[in-house]
Amino acid sequence: MQTRFKRVLLKVGGESLLGERPYGIDPQAALRVAEQIKKIYVENVEIALVMGGGNIFRGVAGEKNGIDRATADYMGMLATVMNGLALQDALEKIGVPTRVQSALQMPAVAESFIRRRAIRHMQKGRVVILVAGTGVPYVTTDTGASLHGLELRCNVLMKATKVDGIYDKDPQKFPDAKRFKMLTFEDAIKMDGIEVMDTAALAMCKENNMPVMVFELFKGENLVRAIRGEDVGTYVSNEVKTEFTE
Repeated sequence: MQTRFKRVLLKVGGESLLGERPYGIDPQAALRVAEQIKKIYVENVEIALVMGGGNIFRGVAGEKNGIDRATADYMGMLATVMNGLALQDALEKIGVPTRVQSALQMPAVAESFIRRRAIRHMQKGRVVILVAGTGVPYVTTDTGASLHGLELRCNVLMKATKVDGIYDKDPQKFPDAKRFKMLTFEDAIKMDGIEVMDTAALAMCKENNMPVMVFELFKGENLVRAIRGEDVGTYVSNEVKTEFTE
């Protein structure tokens, strides 16, 4: 397989681990995510992976329910650690070597994040699962993914979601919503109603010229196709012109 990207930062939402559950982690769902990742791992793509924690706890939701924002964010970071360990277990069950690195120190369960060590793990053929965000509150996992993607010199940030790309408005509410095939960072940041990633994450990618791909993880061979550079989901970059799918 000819791959367009040799080193990727894959952002996976915690909801991908829910399965049929309303809350928590379904081991079979974790295994399905792991199997998708293995499809590109076997093509010698170097993979760093950032886990969300929305299946367990969201810092923003915690704040709305009366928890101090900083405390809520730390709780959300711990949720991503649990998800990372679950995905590590699933990946290693199917023969994919992994290392979990945490932005919060917890040596009993994960290495501390060290940039050069993470790069070396990827060069040695290990999937690096990055958890606990950036280790500080008031920062989303999207921003953490952008930061890690740049630190680790990844070719692209790939955001695997439950939707098949970025739309001009909510496709669940508006049947006439149109999906963007390509989108400039400038348009992604300034357009109202487009919820791609938070503004800080988009601005970081824009300023450092790291493209973003948004696509549906479990639809066919989307992850493999995205690695090939095929027309999957929405591609956000400084180097394209904004256009819709036909």
